Amino acid sequence: MSDAKPITAEDRAYPFPHSEEDAVRARHIPDTPQTRSPAYQLAFTDRDFLLREELRPVRLQLELLKPQMLLDEAGVESTVVMFGGARIPSPENAGRARTPTLAKLSAYYEEARLFAQEMTRRSLETGGREFVITTGGGPGVMEAGNLGAHQAGGKSIGLGIVLPHEQAPNVYVTPELCFNFHYFAIRKMHFLMRARAITIFPGGFGTLDETFEALTLIQTGRMARVPFLMFGAEFWDGIINWKALAEAGTISEEDLGLIHYVETAQEAVEVIDASPKP
Repeated sequence: MSDAKPITAEDRAYPFPHSEEDAVRARHIPDTPQTRSPAYQLAFTDRDFLLREELRPVRLQLELLKPQMLLDEAGVESTVVMFGGARIPSPENAGRARTPTLAKLSAYYEEARLFAQEMTRRSLETGGREFVITTGGGPGVMEAGNLGAHQAGGKSIGLGIVLPHEQAPNVYVTPELCFNFHYFAIRKMHFLMRARAITIFPGGFGTLDETFEALTLIQTGRMARVPFLMFGAEFWDGIINWKALAEAGTISEEDLGLIHYVETAQEAVEVIDASPKP
């Protein structure tokens, strides 16, 4: 086996100017009608050009590449995904919940925090490479997941999305692993590309969307059969009648085995520990 170190960008001998050098030079040029024209601006520094309709494929590629490269540089090899409702309050804020049901569901905020805490302890045993907690970076269950990882002394990922109303990431996401997306589809890819386990906590439309997409990928064999854990049997059975789908024949009876119901962080950890590595 060779002891040679991989060549980095700094090691390479470039015969041409680096793009950063030309970007700086282009800002210090004579002011003329020609240089003021948008046509003269370097393509990769031209925001208006990059936001054109025809450049959508490039923007899609950039949203795929940026988190991928930064996660690789951070040494993240596998993740534990936590999906769940942004409106679920912490137990101490349950009294301000908008409905009695949401107040009751605050128990899952605490289970999410405990679960993330325990999985992060396992992550730290791998040097922070495996089992890295990943959430949507927002409030509710997402906040609980990032909080648990933070309390355990580990890093966690937040995959945000630009929404019509102003929303900042929760304060517990590791800053250098906090990403923002324009394209929902690319964000969803990043949720699942490194997933060693997927956990679903009570939630709304967004949680349901993520649930069905991940389940479909596993059911159709487009994704490895990783542990798929749903917290709160009473909540989910009141919303989705899985058995009715099997009885109707729209899914197979065996497909019901893709889902594990759990109630506590400890149960979820035990299922993951007992599952083979994909």
